[in-house]
Amino acid sequence: MLIKPTKLKPGDRIATVSPSWGGAGEPALRWRYEQGVKRLEEVFGLQVIPMPNSLKGGDYLYNNPQARAEDLMTAFKDERIKGIIANIGGEDSIRLLPYIDFEIIRKNPKIFMGYSDVTISHLFCHKAGITSFYGPAILTDFAENVAMDPYTIEMVNRTLFSNEVIGEIQPANHWTSERLEWIEENKNRRRITQKNFGYEVIQGSGTAKGHLIGGCIEVLEFAKGTEVWPEEKYWENSILFFETSEEKPQPNLMKYWLRNYAAQGILHKTNGIIFGKPQDEKFYDDYKEIIRTVMKENDLEDLPILYNLNFGHTEPKFILPYGAMAEINCENGTFAILESGVE
Repeated sequence: MLIKPTKLKPGDRIATVSPSWGGAGEPALRWRYEQGVKRLEEVFGLQVIPMPNSLKGGDYLYNNPQARAEDLMTAFKDERIKGIIANIGGEDSIRLLPYIDFEIIRKNPKIFMGYSDVTISHLFCHKAGITSFYGPAILTDFAENVAMDPYTIEMVNRTLFSNEVIGEIQPANHWTSERLEWIEENKNRRRITQKNFGYEVIQGSGTAKGHLIGGCIEVLEFAKGTEVWPEEKYWENSILFFETSEEKPQPNLMKYWLRNYAAQGILHKTNGIIFGKPQDEKFYDDYKEIIRTVMKENDLEDLPILYNLNFGHTEPKFILPYGAMAEINCENGTFAILESGVE
């Protein structure tokens, strides 16, 4: 069982961190960071404190992974800080590993949220034994042009500000992956959204329940074989969640990765899998075919699998609390989180 952090309330102090790419500190992108911070303050009533190294820019943070780790440790240790949100993902959070003090995280459970390469920081929290939250980041969802999406706002409130059961997660009625340049001239330009057709049952029947574990499938590759790769017991009776990044990996890579999960015995231990919407819906059908193929190779054609969920590299998005009990209902094509993510 992972320790749940305390729920947020208006007036709470939040730390922003850059555990991966340092773009939030680049002069050309500073407006974007400030826009995200403004939403945290105005929409959710939070006080926002950037950690000392988090806005020192891409080059400095690339060259100083220990400074990024130091920010994480500082934020966890500071009793005045009730939550930590990543500015953005990237590709090299794994370089923080030598500098992480898991005991500090374990002794100071608090909300930590982000997605993509922040998967690695979630594994730090997981190893330390605390629930963290696979969800929105400052430079993306919070800093969305013009206004945050109401769906994302609702999910932040339901997951982080309430200790009620999160319950059924309805599909968003629209989605976007449109890439608008992060320049101030685009500040008042909304991205084009498209109709969302909801979740799709790829295979399986009945219902499956399990505790949530997963992340960005490419980033999880960095962690395999390291001390933060979850122990075997955590894959048992789980619901796996996987999603792909803006790099839109080729379907063959998905096949190789899933075969590895089969070879480790993970696919045989889990109770079900949910997959996030692929960015731009590229390889939408190809991935489905690959998933079915790998399951067939391993006599897992009855494993419940739900596809096209609104988390990860798509907007708007919901939030997945690591370790929370969740349910896939294949008959109704629904997904629910059966407990709160916070105390």
